[in-house]
Amino acid sequence: MVQEFGRERFEFILNETQTHQILEDVKNRFCDLGILYLCGRNEAFLRKTMDEMGLRFQELFTAAPHAFLRAEHPLAGRASVTLKDLQPYLRLNFLQGNYESADFSEEPFSTVFAEKEIRVSDRAAIVNLMIGLDEYTISTGIFPEYLQGRQIISVPLAEQETMHIGYVLCKEQGLSSLGRIYVNALKKYAR
Repeated sequence: MVQEFGRERFEFILNETQTHQILEDVKNRFCDLGILYLCGRNEAFLRKTMDEMGLRFQELFTAAPHAFLRAEHPLAGRASVTLKDLQPYLRLNFLQGNYESADFSEEPFSTVFAEKEIRVSDRAAIVNLMIGLDEYTISTGIFPEYLQGRQIISVPLAEQETMHIGYVLCKEQGLSSLGRIYVNALKKYAR
């Protein structure tokens, strides 16, 4: 979007924040739309919360969970890994602030016990920690190379779960023309 519209005067806001804050920002019209995921564990709760807030979820694509690891991680060469394979390693999760509930978690399987865990507030911290240590986080498997070259890889997680990635907007609101362009750009990464 920036490449397409960056020749003119513009102001875009990309607010990477906690799940509940995404919902609040869309509800209060601070943001046109918010990106999040639903899975078997959080779907009923988040759909109920969105309904109460006057929001709706529009699925973009589904993804199987992957473990993100540094390229030199001992598990990096595997075709897939299990939660048991990851158990000896330190898990990285995102903080959810006042809403530190599994229902608002940004990672599938966040309720599975981990003996070693670091909770961080931003993606840059997770990436830097993964590059330096044998830590992991679980997400969609989509990680643009331009962010860290080939230092971070994703390995499919051999567990039964589907992540439904989509966007949230107010029920009576449609996508703006810029919103449609942004959503189409997101769909390209899904491929």
